[in-house]
Amino acid sequence: MKIDHATIVTPQLEAVRVFFCDIAGLTVGERPPFGFEGYWLYHDGKAVIHLIKTNSERSLTKSPTRIDHIAFRVDSAADWNKLLAKLQAATYEYESSEVPISGERQLFVVPTPGVMIEFVTAAA
Repeated sequence: MKIDHATIVTPQLEAVRVFFCDIAGLTVGERPPFGFEGYWLYHDGKAVIHLIKTNSERSLTKSPTRIDHIAFRVDSAADWNKLLAKLQAATYEYESSEVPISGERQLFVVPTPGVMIEFVTAAA
């Protein structure tokens, strides 16, 4: 078994799409003709993020059970540095940390309220 995709429901559909395409490097691809707005975002030919527009601004983060964030692994130091440059150029705020023992580096970004994305790398 493996994870197929993650779905993000947001009132700020375009802002989230821009983040994933411009910063994370995903691309908009084919999506079935559902009766609601959204995008399927692809990586290596696979739809890995499904975005769905909601008209509700109500925060879902107060639920006692929830998914906290989605993480993307960055394999090379060059790609990590490109990611940092993109985040800084687009003026996204982020928090960085290091995983104890392994020394992996992490960046946490909130491109829109209620959506947290982690990028992680072992590359020095």
